[in-house]
Amino acid sequence: MTGEEASNLELVRAYLKALESAATGEALARFFADDVVQVEFPNRLNPNGGRSDLATLLKRAELVPNLLSAQSYKIVSEMAQDSRVAMEARWSATLVVPFGEVPAGSVMRAHFAMFFELANGRIRVQRNYDCFEPW
Repeated sequence: MTGEEASNLELVRAYLKALESAATGEALARFFADDVVQVEFPNRLNPNGGRSDLATLLKRAELVPNLLSAQSYKIVSEMAQDSRVAMEARWSATLVVPFGEVPAGSVMRAHFAMFFELANGRIRVQRNYDCFEPW
C-alpha cells in the first residue's frame, strides 16, 4: 500500500468517526473538497436517492442530533487504490424521534457500501449504496 492510499484510508476512517460524534461545521467540512458531490442511490429510507453538495451535507449534519441520539459505523472491509477508497460498514443508530411506526429509542441498522474519490487529501466524491434492515 502506498503512502497516499494509507492516508486516504485514514481520512475516510476519521470521517466516519466524525459522523459518529455528530460533527458539524468546520469539524465536518475539513474532510471535503469544496466541490464535493455525495450521491446516495435509492434505498428504503430515500427511495429516490439524491445528490448533495457541501452546503447540503453541512446543513443535513446540523439535523442529526434532533434525529439520532447515537450512531456507529463498524467497518467490515476496506480497500484503497490510488485516490479511491471502498468501504463496507454496518451502521446502527438510535432514534430520538419516531420514524413512521418505529418508536423513539429504537435502533435502526443498515449495511453500507461507500465509494470515495479523494483529491488533495479531501473527499471529492462519495457514492453510497445503503441497504436498511427491516423496520
